[in-house]
Amino acid sequence: MDLPIQSLAVVGAGAMGSGIAALFAAKGLEVVLIDPVPGALERAAGVIDRQLGVYAPDAVAETRRRIRMDTGLEAACACDLVIEAIPEKLELKRDTFARLDTLCKPETIFATNTSGLSINAIAQAVTRRDRFVGTHFFTPADVIPLVEVVRNDDTSAETVERVMATLRFGGKRPVLVNRDIPGFIANRIQHALAREAISLLEQGIASAEDIDEVVKWSLGIRLALSGPLEQRDMNGIDVHHAIASYLYADLENRTTPSALLTEKVATGQLGAKTGQGFYAWPPERREQVLRDKSAALGELVAWLNKRQAQ
Repeated sequence: MDLPIQSLAVVGAGAMGSGIAALFAAKGLEVVLIDPVPGALERAAGVIDRQLGVYAPDAVAETRRRIRMDTGLEAACACDLVIEAIPEKLELKRDTFARLDTLCKPETIFATNTSGLSINAIAQAVTRRDRFVGTHFFTPADVIPLVEVVRNDDTSAETVERVMATLRFGGKRPVLVNRDIPGFIANRIQHALAREAISLLEQGIASAEDIDEVVKWSLGIRLALSGPLEQRDMNGIDVHHAIASYLYADLENRTTPSALLTEKVATGQLGAKTGQGFYAWPPERREQVLRDKSAALGELVAWLNKRQAQ
């Protein structure tokens, strides 16, 4: 595939930005990874080496040579595409793009990696709104194939085409979200699922382990091969309608975070990063799970791609 860009800048060297940089460098693209936070680029080098060791162990050194690291946004000025992957804070993203807008050449395309912030709100910081999109990558960014490409109200068709072509070159499966809505597609569905799961735990219906077991070994396996709308067709829309008629009224539909979720945040039980969430996460378990899941996800993606190609 011909690549419509020649150079890429990734702003933000956290787990997401590091994964994006590793992904495109592994495909042969020259990448500059930018982060002004002291120590961030050193930590990113370790993350990149670990991830490359999972899916490209024979090309770690060559791939790393394609990634230049810098602390200043000026390093992005000549790039064809800039992907921002900094923390999910609207004003921080707006300020970053306002600076990039003055530094980068007029033709540069901007993409913000966000899980659900308004693309329109972020794009207001730049004059090139026709060359501005959202690109929602999923963790780990260099393994999970799908990327949601989200228009703002002024995004041009040419920008969409170039960004999606670039993502396909990187081995991604981009989908176009035609309208800027909170959470886009994946997080709206994911949060609906998580809201119900947390509600079941809160009510004492089952343990966290058993709720996750149900999802992984029934819905999860099936969803890898058949999306929820296709599955409704397979089961029969009349069957779904009949179940929906009595079940919907009993499903969790709260519009604010649950008391259990709020308590977890208030007491610092934030999950793997703090050592305790719905599960206990000693450091050695967290690292082992990260390694194992990245490797397993890579194997699953490879199998699904092979199966689809048959």
